[in-house]
Amino acid sequence: MRDLVSEAKIVQDFVEDQGWPFCIIGGLALLRWGEPRLTRGIDISLFADFGDEDRFSDVLLTRFTARIPDACDFARRHRVLLLSTPSGRGLDVAYAGLPLERDLIRRSSKTDYQPGIALRTCSAEDLVVLRAFAARPQDWVDIRNVAIRQRGLLDWPAIYERLAPLVELKGEPEILAQLRVIERA
Repeated sequence: MRDLVSEAKIVQDFVEDQGWPFCIIGGLALLRWGEPRLTRGIDISLFADFGDEDRFSDVLLTRFTARIPDACDFARRHRVLLLSTPSGRGLDVAYAGLPLERDLIRRSSKTDYQPGIALRTCSAEDLVVLRAFAARPQDWVDIRNVAIRQRGLLDWPAIYERLAPLVELKGEPEILAQLRVIERA
């Protein structure tokens, strides 16, 4: 885990040097708010207006290596740039462009992961929203772990407020029902 945290710090330093709004999401955020589990990659949410993907991708590719051919084209179509760190660890850069994503980044904060290494991650509430929206089996396990570890600290009304419009767009109201079961447990 130490190597992962050190590499995340390298990524964070590079993005901060560019002055770009971002935060770490995914497994490293889960390490902060939930139960640690094996995670091999680094996932960040980076604010980039729609149509600006190439500008960010070009700069990121000066420091990190593309994991797939035509990574810039993939990033333009899917708003995710798939990179590798210098040591070969996966780095997924999700281009955030919606107001909800901008707010997620604004709510992020830093915390110490190791002596001398503080990483900027999304809030616990935003991590729950991201995982619930994805709604994969492991996401529900992760949400339960966050709910247990953060018992009494999560702002459940804020979670539902942020998640409800996404669930409506996705057309999967059962996500909210499943989340309520976890909240009440």
